Amino acid sequence: MESFDWTATIDINLQVLRAVGLWPKGLELYKSNLYTLYACSAAIVVLGGHNLSQIINMFYVYTDLEALTATIFITITNLLATVKMYFFVRNMGLIKRLLTTLNSHQFRPKNLHQVRLVQHSLRRWKVLYFLYCGIVYINVMMWSLNPILNGWVKDHGLPFQAWYPFDVQVSPNYELAYLYQLYCIWHTSVANINLDSNVIAFLMFTWCQCDILCDDLRSLDDGPSFGTRLIKCIKHHKAILRFAEDSSNFYNMIVLGQFATSTAALALTMFQLSLVRVPTCLIPCTIFYQVETMSGEFFTHLSYIVGLTTQILLYCWFGNEVEIKSSKTLSAVYDSKWVGQPQSVTKNILIFGMRCQKPIKITAINLFTLSLETFIAILRSAWSYFALLTNVDNTE
Repeated sequence: MESFDWTATIDINLQVLRAVGLWPKGLELYKSNLYTLYACSAAIVVLGGHNLSQIINMFYVYTDLEALTATIFITITNLLATVKMYFFVRNMGLIKRLLTTLNSHQFRPKNLHQVRLVQHSLRRWKVLYFLYCGIVYINVMMWSLNPILNGWVKDHGLPFQAWYPFDVQVSPNYELAYLYQLYCIWHTSVANINLDSNVIAFLMFTWCQCDILCDDLRSLDDGPSFGTRLIKCIKHHKAILRFAEDSSNFYNMIVLGQFATSTAALALTMFQLSLVRVPTCLIPCTIFYQVETMSGEFFTHLSYIVGLTTQILLYCWFGNEVEIKSSKTLSAVYDSKWVGQPQSVTKNILIFGMRCQKPIKITAINLFTLSLETFIAILRSAWSYFALLTNVDNTE
């Protein structure tokens, strides 16, 4: 199976990352060329300008809980995307080395059965990638059209609350600010989606290697080559552990940032959804009026919650699958034709089996594990913070 290419599955993901300035061509890193200039310009214009304008706006509305939460829950998402981009770029060399390792002989499927075995997981990632993109793009589209759908345009309302050093209540400043926010939110969202998908792809690659290893172990027969093939399986297992550890070195801070902000973002969004209010004047202060429950803003916040929940679920689900798949290695060793093997071989089996008792657990710097239990814990915490915000708002 020398022609098998693991990176072919995520090729569309890498192409999109390249389009937003986050993936230099081939195995190259950033150099002194036009692509690096484009990447730096996008970072300054999008990450610097857009985030700074929202942070400054928070100082104008910090005394108003409703207006403050309306600014924070979007701002922390944009700041998180900035953190993700930083760690992704910082570990660019490691990521490209890992993709090269994936296409080495040791990690490739050995036969057509193993190709079919891993293709199911590869297709699952691709389907979830497009589904995730669809959910987020719908949400971003609704954010983009909110001023039009809710009639904010006549009052020169923008999609996001922000401060600018010029009057956006007059033309063409308003139109330029509107277009600038559209460009920033689409650029940030596209980058954020594909960074998440890239991390999830590495989790998927890890469990695919566990599937290949389990198949190799079960196919060990009682012939004279049992011991030699067992040693190859042990070396493969060690390589999988190194791959999982090296992968976590680039995405553990990304996952930590994601989970640290997801709880607050969910709570703040649910709080905004419970208010269902629309800004009519965004700079420098905010005036609110009540709208119908089934308004455009209502569905925008609702779709944002769905997108954010899907994002957390994908991290936790794929991390949970890695643990489940790796835990099957021990039973695969037992299913091999180990009975009657020489003592030296059985000793290797015993030591290998003891090591396989500890499955691969994906963690964020050992603070918490990517699992479905963590997903439930995040949702519970978000609901608790939402209840706290509601109580504080009711007492004012």
